[in-house]
Amino acid sequence: MLTIHNLSKNFGSFTALKDINLEFTNGVYGLLAPNGAGKTTLMKIITTLLYPSGGEVLYEGQDIFKRGEDYRELLGYLPQEFGYYKNYSPMQYLLYIAALKGLEGKVAKERAIELLKLVGLENVMNKKMKKFSGGMIQRVGIAQAMLNNPKILILDEPTAGLDPKERVRFRNLLTDLSREKIVILSTHIVSDVESIANEIIMIKDKEILYKDSMRNICNLIEGMVYETEVAFDEVSSFKQQYQSLSEKQEQGKMKIRFISKDDIPASTWKPVSPSLEDVFLNIYNDEILEGDNQ
Repeated sequence: MLTIHNLSKNFGSFTALKDINLEFTNGVYGLLAPNGAGKTTLMKIITTLLYPSGGEVLYEGQDIFKRGEDYRELLGYLPQEFGYYKNYSPMQYLLYIAALKGLEGKVAKERAIELLKLVGLENVMNKKMKKFSGGMIQRVGIAQAMLNNPKILILDEPTAGLDPKERVRFRNLLTDLSREKIVILSTHIVSDVESIANEIIMIKDKEILYKDSMRNICNLIEGMVYETEVAFDEVSSFKQQYQSLSEKQEQGKMKIRFISKDDIPASTWKPVSPSLEDVFLNIYNDEILEGDNQ
């Protein structure tokens, strides 16, 4: 079990995280929040790359910073941007990382081949990475994070650069892995976690807002999500009254998915089941609008 108690992190006068309390057991945890919410800071503390300003992180009841190398041997980590050598092939790169992690040569080669097949790069394992697409590089990064068969797998925005097919492959891979690992997946892309995460963690205002199953989190706005058709010239005034979640043109009108807390819905409104994306847009509406205006 990985446990976080009263964790805080300050950078001078700026507070990045405050009073974070979390527990993790085997399974996939989706750490969901807009960019800049503190997800990466939390992950860097869990991987011992940053020291907390207060509180503690325990693995099996022991402080991870005191455990030092023993704890880091249990970790697999994919940062948002990982360093690699463009003139290396995936096989050369994985063997290099395996050596840094202390894996024995024969074991390292077998593991590298296994992982490159797993991420769909077996046909280019000996090609130089300088000609690889962003998605292919990201798959190499995912493979290196799993080299030492970690007990704790930390993935920071792992699907950046992956196409839809690669995203499906990645989600299936995580589902298989999570039976015997703690997998913490940080993202601002809702679809990356809604089909695979055992629990969703949402951070807002530097604190944990929710840690619960997707069903329970979606139930937060149960009975408040509707769809309706609105004439184009009425869309602006409609959006001033209600929070729009999505919009699309359909048969000469705008079909709007929206949130209303009115007790009596209009007869033209169709109630729909809330999705995780609906909750995300509702909770982080202010941050999203601020980001759009920058």
